[in-house]
Amino acid sequence: MKNIIITGGAGFIGSHVVRLFVNKYPEYHIINLDKLTYAGNLANLKDIEDKPNYTFVKGDICDFDLMLKLMQDYQVDGIIHLAAESHVDRSIKDPFTFAHTNVMGTLSLLQAAKIYWESLPEGYEGKRFYHISTDEVYGALQMTHPEGIPAPFTTKASSGKNHEAYGEEFFLETTKYNPHSPYSASKASSDHFVRAFHDTYGMPTIVTNCSNNYGPYQFPEKLIPLFINNIRHRRQLPVYGKGENVRDWLYVGDHCRAIDLVVNHGRIGEVYNIGGHNEMRNIDIVRLICRKLGKPERLITYVADRQGHDLRYAIDPTKIHNELGWSPETTFDEGIKKTVDWYMDNKQWWEDIINGEYRNYYEKMYSNR
Repeated sequence: MKNIIITGGAGFIGSHVVRLFVNKYPEYHIINLDKLTYAGNLANLKDIEDKPNYTFVKGDICDFDLMLKLMQDYQVDGIIHLAAESHVDRSIKDPFTFAHTNVMGTLSLLQAAKIYWESLPEGYEGKRFYHISTDEVYGALQMTHPEGIPAPFTTKASSGKNHEAYGEEFFLETTKYNPHSPYSASKASSDHFVRAFHDTYGMPTIVTNCSNNYGPYQFPEKLIPLFINNIRHRRQLPVYGKGENVRDWLYVGDHCRAIDLVVNHGRIGEVYNIGGHNEMRNIDIVRLICRKLGKPERLITYVADRQGHDLRYAIDPTKIHNELGWSPETTFDEGIKKTVDWYMDNKQWWEDIINGEYRNYYEKMYSNR
């Protein structure tokens, strides 16, 4: 692959992927396609914006004519598709936007790629459509062991208490889809379209489903940066329900390593689960951040739970480990330290994005809960 479009490349995970590919593959032309909605921020990529193998294009993946033109103009060989509406709370307020972007946007990309690649003499040879999705499409797992039990996996990311599991079941690539939120339903639908284009047209597609990512450059509507920011401003820390919901936390750098491996060595038509081996309850994360920043836990306030809030997510990444040699390397203790330090060292980044729009959103989401 020589010319690669990365959609959503100004967002959280996308900017890390763009940076990795621009720096690691100088022989590739990386086209960053982003609509620059509220969570898209070109400041995430200031360190590589002048690289000769990098191009930014502002555009909407739902604009089919533009997608086809980009495929033709840049002679695109590969697509790494990250662009998506991704916050569950926002999907509950506005499911239509999530369906439009996540489903129709993905379909627009697929159709543009199909038309362009099928017009070439070599057809699909040497092409890739890599769709990055979420473990939330699988629904929720039972929390059969709230006290924690030894996890069945051991990796460099294994770290004492944070490596315990809260149940005996894990999401596999064969787990049936059972989405519970408008967000996860829209991502499930987009996953199915990607698979359908492989099965129907022979398009060389790959899908990965990842667990919750964390790290630098994440927009402060998500749990970890939200609470770091609130602590900075001495605001209350709103925790849904009792804070007992469990997520499998994956450091964004580990996820990018997996994406790199899948793009270059993943089997066409396959699905790979990417997890962090770090199951943690939300309340434990909040308490940990308080300790890291030397702030009292009395800032924690419990608010009405999210509608349809899934109790537990946890991934079994055995397949990607066995086939591609990937496993997470960052323990949660290491990752959260890197993350907290980055946010505290980059206060100007915060100030530039926490504008009136974000403050209005925050008040709307949490003021009456």
